[in-house]
Amino acid sequence: MRGRGFKRTVLSVATALLLPLTIAGIEAPPATAALNLSGFDFWVDSATMGPIKTRIFRAADGNTDRVVYVLDGERAQQDLNGWEINTNVAEVLQSWNINVVMPIGGESSFYADWDQPSSWFGIPPGAGSSATNTGSGVTEALGAGPGKSYRYTWETFLTNDLRWAMRDRLGFNPYRNGVFGLSMGGSAALTLAAYHPDEYSFAGSFSGYLNISAPGMREAIRVAMIDAGGYNVDCMAPPWGPNWLRMDPFVFAPTLIGNGTRVWVSAGSGAPMPEDLSIPIGDAADRLIRGAPLEALALANSRAFQVRMLSLGAQNVVWDFPSDGLHAWTNWQADAYRMIPDLSANIG
Repeated sequence: MRGRGFKRTVLSVATALLLPLTIAGIEAPPATAALNLSGFDFWVDSATMGPIKTRIFRAADGNTDRVVYVLDGERAQQDLNGWEINTNVAEVLQSWNINVVMPIGGESSFYADWDQPSSWFGIPPGAGSSATNTGSGVTEALGAGPGKSYRYTWETFLTNDLRWAMRDRLGFNPYRNGVFGLSMGGSAALTLAAYHPDEYSFAGSFSGYLNISAPGMREAIRVAMIDAGGYNVDCMAPPWGPNWLRMDPFVFAPTLIGNGTRVWVSAGSGAPMPEDLSIPIGDAADRLIRGAPLEALALANSRAFQVRMLSLGAQNVVWDFPSDGLHAWTNWQADAYRMIPDLSANIG
């Protein structure tokens, strides 16, 4: 027992020290947009965020009953969702007769309703550079723009504004939908399902933050959000307050069990997939150096959540921990392929 306790202590200390140093590269740099012509833009107003674009991909058989929301990662762009830019998952979901909903934007938002607009030291937004998606939080921290000129209210948008607009304008079923995402979108998917069980019967997390109250995690997320757009985590939720704990899957795990939500949790091992090694050597090395430690930490986070759920007797989760997979789109696309049959069986 003493040996196991010592190992847990060492792991906690190592995580606290290493996460802030590595998590800043949590997503790949912004990619060149790759428009999928089978989708269309769907604009819906948010009371606090203004007009928000969502990309819609219709099910191949034309049904409006089977719907899934697909959430982006930390570096979500304002033009297209990363899943459309980097994968063909929308097309695959369409072929499974599932309607795909891809919200656009929400960089570093965790798809949450924030406590206040992101700012630093009381300085008004726009006092610094207004640049966005530069890849450097240093140039964006004091700028205006999404989540800074106004308060992020993504949970309200997804579960109210967008939900009912799709019902009224597209005929989409607003109940028993699915939701999944990567990294910040993974933990957000579980959060949305926990608190809106009538809307989401299925939630999937790929390389998600599923134990955000663990030692070092808040400061790790702080560093990641600074790097991805210059956002201030303290404006999202005060430290260790009720709003922060409400966002922690480790904390609300009993709710997911009580709701009977079908949950899918996946994280790679940190070893490269063959696809990661079939690109130019410089790119492969960069992907390996950045992606291996990040995915190993995501795996540790997801495993901690697994222990928590199993200790509560959970029977509603599929655990997917393949022998390879970096913190990269190659891994998340493969995760989605494995998940889709289970998603299909548990929505609509």
